[in-house]
Amino acid sequence: MNDETRLATLAESSAALVEEGMVVGLGSGSTAEAFVRALGARVQAGLNIQGIPTSRNTEHVARGAGIPLTTLSDSQVVDFGVDGADEIDPNLALTKGKGGALLYEKLVAEACNRWVIVASSEKLVDRLGTRIALPVEIMPFGWETTQARVEALGFAAPLRVAGDGVPIVTDGKHFVLDCATG
Repeated sequence: MNDETRLATLAESSAALVEEGMVVGLGSGSTAEAFVRALGARVQAGLNIQGIPTSRNTEHVARGAGIPLTTLSDSQVVDFGVDGADEIDPNLALTKGKGGALLYEKLVAEACNRWVIVASSEKLVDRLGTRIALPVEIMPFGWETTQARVEALGFAAPLRVAGDGVPIVTDGKHFVLDCATG
């Protein structure tokens, strides 16, 4: 089974868990986008739900798929949420944030009554920080001070920047430190 087929199968299986009337947390990244598209097909077939996207990109995909949207402010309890992961360790701790939607993903996940992570076996690691640096979303105000405090914990913590050296800004208007665990 190729990656595209595997992703579609995972997405459809996850979308099948969504029930009528649910408020659904819509994660970020390629796996979550596949889920949103599969869920959109169910909505087009008559499923009545509302989605809460965790990023501008997910919001765009959900609108395109015809999923009615709400906000975490309007629906403080989320019945069900689906997201992908960048890494998962043996204790099921996971890393999110390669795409930079860390804070919103975590806020929606915390509000979920049931939260499902969809991931393929290559995301399994012995220790977090193996495949990617550990992302930490920080406030732009005084970011250098925060960076120094993180580095004092023993991490190399460079600021995530674009090719032109300008800091990458999350949907929440924050910066990201990519912490190397060594």
